[in-house]
Amino acid sequence: MTAPPPRIGLSTYVQRATFGVWDAKAALLPATYVTTVADAGGLPVLLPPIVPGDLDVAATAAVAAIDGLVLTGGPDIEPARYGAEAHEETDRPRADRDAWEVALLQAALAVDLPLLAVCRGAQLLNVARGGTLHQHLPEVIGTTTHRATLGVFADLQVQVTAGSRLATIVGEAPEVLCHHHQAIDRLGEGLTVCARAADGTVEAVELAGPRFALGVQWHPEEAGDTRLFAALVEAATAVATP
Repeated sequence: MTAPPPRIGLSTYVQRATFGVWDAKAALLPATYVTTVADAGGLPVLLPPIVPGDLDVAATAAVAAIDGLVLTGGPDIEPARYGAEAHEETDRPRADRDAWEVALLQAALAVDLPLLAVCRGAQLLNVARGGTLHQHLPEVIGTTTHRATLGVFADLQVQVTAGSRLATIVGEAPEVLCHHHQAIDRLGEGLTVCARAADGTVEAVELAGPRFALGVQWHPEEAGDTRLFAALVEAATAVATP
């Protein structure tokens, strides 16, 4: 009998949306995440924010029901979480999503669950480990290279550290799709930078440990690139329970 695919949790968000005859709040996630997980051999499981309730209990239960976790992209993290005042270019806080995803992340790290953090997810990983963010990257690097146009992904080449886990998956000079105006500043505890853009911007981090824990600032799901998701699925398969 063929083993079932590993269950890959995907963090989602609650937002007002129009669908059919309805205009209402919905738990949303771009379908590219779902299809990329499925194409990589995983079973996508959507994890919307739990409000109200005991987030730690809910997150622990959610993590116990999955074999791997993807922290997805989205709006900026509330600056108060890393001890900063909000920049005028920083998005309106989404406290519900921040709190839920931090709870999911901490629950996942507590049991060494395989983890892939994408864009906002990589920033959340850094903040949750005590790091900080550049709130508006153009003021740091002097260009809008990483998000030239809202709603349009920018092509970018990144340099990946030789010998890193990331390099074994995507090589040392991948072409990627980016859409971010924030980036990692001070590095969080236990994290190692494993990729940068030519302008020095941190584009990927790894967390030390026996299993898969990787954050990338780009969007492989939008490029139809299954390599990172396949690596996550492979790690999740090794720990999956029937």
